[in-house]
Amino acid sequence: MSFRFDAPVAPNGYAWWYVDALSDDRKHGLTLIAFIGSVFSPYYARARRRTPAGADPANHCALNVALYGGFKRWSMTERSKNALRRSATVLSIGLSSLEWKDGVLTVTVEETTMPIPRRLRGIVRVMPASLASATYSLNPNQRHRWTPIAPSARVEVQFERPAVSWSGKGYVDTNDGDAALEDDFEQWHWSRAHHPHGTTVLYDATCRDSKTTMLALRFDDAGNVVPIEAPPRAPLPTTAWHIARGTRCDAGSSAQVVQTLEDTPFYARSLIATMVNRQTMTAIHESLSLDRFRSRWVQTLLPFRMPRLGR
Repeated sequence: MSFRFDAPVAPNGYAWWYVDALSDDRKHGLTLIAFIGSVFSPYYARARRRTPAGADPANHCALNVALYGGFKRWSMTERSKNALRRSATVLSIGLSSLEWKDGVLTVTVEETTMPIPRRLRGIVRVMPASLASATYSLNPNQRHRWTPIAPSARVEVQFERPAVSWSGKGYVDTNDGDAALEDDFEQWHWSRAHHPHGTTVLYDATCRDSKTTMLALRFDDAGNVVPIEAPPRAPLPTTAWHIARGTRCDAGSSAQVVQTLEDTPFYARSLIATMVNRQTMTAIHESLSLDRFRSRWVQTLLPFRMPRLGR
């Protein structure tokens, strides 16, 4: 399974590659997302509104980096197509890059944090236990797709700025689409959890045509996937920004938020404790409100957290 960094991206569309990891001692965490056509960019949203023929996603690329634990850092600087270089196995955005070589994904991070500008420099190595190949449609018109590249991986994190090193278990996937997320979705909830039997992923999306997409999958460490019966919906506490959070867990049990990692006006990332198919697990969980994202006041706030450079 190639990472396909050079795959075409449609006008107004997007592609992103996502990595998350938790340290073995659960004291540290990491999320990396490399975007071509940054789906949460106010600049790209404006370009789509102003370009009838479709905006160029390559002109809106970014590497989002989030560190959790003793050193909490966050960066997401958008760059133009002048800063983008890509081949089948290498994706460079500014001074940062992702390279797939000899079964290892190496992410070189050279970014500046926000809202307080500080250097963010380090290397992340991702070693998949296996590679999956199936792609899943996320909505009825199939304009949005998800591919779980490596549901289970070993991750090594070595940063100079801040000075932090750790290793743990991680996850890799990619999404791509031919239209803006907010055009086709109202909201979604996603989670992935490692456990002794593999990795369980739940994708619960509400489309604008009132239809829903529910994916409930279990991957073993050999890359085999088995659809599982989706448990009943389970509510989670809303965020400080009043974003609804929800997940799925076995009937008769409940889910709890262990820690809120990101709390923004339209998006939340959390650690949750839940039970699926009689398996107790701690999951990385995301809730996304596209209605909130497209609101004018959120679009006005975003540039303060997501600066844009022309190079």
